[in-house]
Amino acid sequence: MIGSDFMKIALQEAASAADRGEVPVGCVVVDCRTGGIVGRAGNRVEELKDPTAHAEMIALREATRTIGDARLPGCDLYVSLEPCPMCATAISFARIRRLYFGAYDEKGGGVENGPRIFGQPTCHHRPDVYGGIGESDAAALLKSFFAARR
Repeated sequence: MIGSDFMKIALQEAASAADRGEVPVGCVVVDCRTGGIVGRAGNRVEELKDPTAHAEMIALREATRTIGDARLPGCDLYVSLEPCPMCATAISFARIRRLYFGAYDEKGGGVENGPRIFGQPTCHHRPDVYGGIGESDAAALLKSFFAARR
């Protein structure tokens, strides 16, 4: 698989989250050594009644269980929306190699917007970051979701 295929899977996870009434964010963690998916999830905040049940957090937990280590330096993370500060910090602590995200989040983002976690002097690890991957599809999914709720 190539990177755009992984983002498509993240977008499928986001669409599934929307079908469950969750904010449509999806995430995939890929082991770069094998090219296999080691974690994948969509948001489950409402379902689990857990403010930390963001797609990235769930996918990271699944990936660490699959890999058998708390650190994932040989993994890349694909997510449909710019990670929030909480998720960006978890991505740093997990030592993710590369972060690919779809839509930018001017209000809640923590990578290119907001606190810019990876640019802070206290940040332990800075992954390579690539934003705007599949941005139009990710943004359309979010806009459609919120338009239906207004």
